[in-house]
Amino acid sequence: MQSRTAASTRAIPLILSLALSCAMAPAAARTAQEPPSVAARVTPIVGGLDHPWSMAFLPDGGILITERPGNLRLLRTPGGLSKPLAGVPKVAASGQGGLLDVALSPDFANDRYVYLSYAESDGSKSGTAVGRGRLADDASGLQDFRVLFRQEPKLSSGLHFGSRLVFDGKGHLYIALGENNQRPTAQDLDKLQGKVVRLNVDGSVPADNPFVGKAGARPEIWSYGHRNPQGMALNPWSGELWENEHGPRGGDEINLVQPGKNYGWPLATYGINYSGLAIPEAKGETLAGTEPPLYWWPKSPAISGMAFYNADRFPAWNKSVFIGALANRNLIRLTLDGNRVVGQETLLVDRKSRIRDVRQGPDGYLYVLTDASPGELLRLAPAESGG
Repeated sequence: MQSRTAASTRAIPLILSLALSCAMAPAAARTAQEPPSVAARVTPIVGGLDHPWSMAFLPDGGILITERPGNLRLLRTPGGLSKPLAGVPKVAASGQGGLLDVALSPDFANDRYVYLSYAESDGSKSGTAVGRGRLADDASGLQDFRVLFRQEPKLSSGLHFGSRLVFDGKGHLYIALGENNQRPTAQDLDKLQGKVVRLNVDGSVPADNPFVGKAGARPEIWSYGHRNPQGMALNPWSGELWENEHGPRGGDEINLVQPGKNYGWPLATYGINYSGLAIPEAKGETLAGTEPPLYWWPKSPAISGMAFYNADRFPAWNKSVFIGALANRNLIRLTLDGNRVVGQETLLVDRKSRIRDVRQGPDGYLYVLTDASPGELLRLAPAESGG
């Protein structure tokens, strides 16, 4: 794995004045030729969404969309956007909290389970919860919704819920959890803040999790030392779990998540406090015993949803991972050589929209949600493809 120092050279942007801007690392750090910019053809699919956060594609062509205030909607094309579906749990829609990620069961064709992550309050503080319910045959709502996981203790006053869900195809569910803006908890193994946890699909704890049977450690934990994860996805070529997270002021990063590893926050970080002062607990950019990121940004784009492009429809996007940017209001395309980021391009710059989620659709197009009210679902294709 690369050192943070080496990664820093790749993260310095070269700004090109183009309609579709492109940022790349300095030539000394390149190991492949800089790819040409690929302008995007954008098709709005639906508008009028209320701070949409995530989406999941149904086998029949419908798309489930979460709205942070607490609504789960179903989009059919043709057919339009449904009213809010019934059976969704009550959410703590305060600050960054609310209804967050949505994912289909790996066996959805048989069990029709829809998994949701959301902020849940105890009346004072809140934390991330995950549950599942069966999508009714007429798709009017979720039935028999049951909570499978709760972040403990509840410490958030409305910040840093994390909350991405990923199935690994081997019977496991990964949940990315923020540290609730309580920095030291990311290092506390008796707490579920600042962690990636790994569960069986029914919410039970796998016997081979790295901290099972260890005193003072939660058995759900897969990795720790995370700040506020906003994107997570399986690399389709390696099967490895990638996660991205917000730094503070600077230091947004991508991590290769491995069992039992410590990803440093707040002890090792490239960021500083929003006040301009150093993070009090930080020992430096690197620290022995912690894992460096695969890639990081010296100025935070406020990265969000993440999707690898692994379809035949648009060869220009092969070997790319797409990441939304909330603060920079664009979509980032990183080109890859194995686990190395060798190029960076920004798309949707002219739309100036906060990009909350990005997914590859079953049709090989790219789909993007804009975090606004009203927010939009957009479909993207490379302009040169004519798609």
